[in-house]
Amino acid sequence: MSREEAGPAGGDGSSRSAMEEGESSSGGELAEALARRRLYREVTLALQTGLRDAKADFSFLRARGLRSLLGFLRSTASATDDASLLLFRHSQSIPDLQVIPVLFQNSLHQPKEDPVVTLDHIFGTEPMKIRSPPTDCEIALALRVLEGCCLLYSRCTALAHKYKAVKVLLNILASRGPTEQGVCLDALISLMLDSPSNQTDFDECSGLEKVAELLKDVQVEEHIRQALFLYLMLQCRLKCGEFLLLLIGHVYAKESSPIHDQMRNLFGEQCASLIWAASRFGSTLDAEQRQTALQIQARRVVESLEPY
Repeated sequence: MSREEAGPAGGDGSSRSAMEEGESSSGGELAEALARRRLYREVTLALQTGLRDAKADFSFLRARGLRSLLGFLRSTASATDDASLLLFRHSQSIPDLQVIPVLFQNSLHQPKEDPVVTLDHIFGTEPMKIRSPPTDCEIALALRVLEGCCLLYSRCTALAHKYKAVKVLLNILASRGPTEQGVCLDALISLMLDSPSNQTDFDECSGLEKVAELLKDVQVEEHIRQALFLYLMLQCRLKCGEFLLLLIGHVYAKESSPIHDQMRNLFGEQCASLIWAASRFGSTLDAEQRQTALQIQARRVVESLEPY
């Protein structure tokens, strides 16, 4: 075969190889685009389904929707890549998919007074709309969803500020049982992280004093002096200790902050110093070790307060 005959054959082979590479590249891009579209549909469907139930009139339906939202947030936080997280953050700029307004308009909504039933409601053609009040379980789930949203996206924290979130949570802290109080303290920390506006609300609402009252409260009424309740009260006091450690260690980390003077006035010099020193723990520990250390230090804080 001559060089002239061999030349075109070699050219056809290289062009065929280039075409195959181009088809393979376009095929890979198409697969990635389809995967992104599928993930977008899954995120949108999960939010729409959860929010639809979270706005229902009945508490058991709202609780079902909140469990769905909480499961979605947990799967998003534990995902190996950031694709779901980025889509969730994008979704919170779309009013129909925003989670925070639904929480504060439904499960965390606090009516100023009970509705007044008149004869018009009884004999009128339009029946009075009835909504079942939120149960303890529903409120605890809503607080967990709020905590998850704020930890995953800082703009959720800013949006919660518009609904006076800190004031609402402090009211829950003062009026609900130990189970909701423990979850409420976790949600408060997530609200105040890197949020000067919510930190200001916490100060203006005397939040530290309310946590101190809860931590010092060892009075239990005689008719509810039961082992389970006492256990829950102890767990709530330990959660207060954890809250104070996280508050000083992460929210008010500067030693010059005026909150340290409030700590000494409320808890005494010994307890305040222990909280300040213990809040510096665990910077080199992994997540599980940090949680264990936090619980140990919280118990020490509670014990140091006993004689005060």
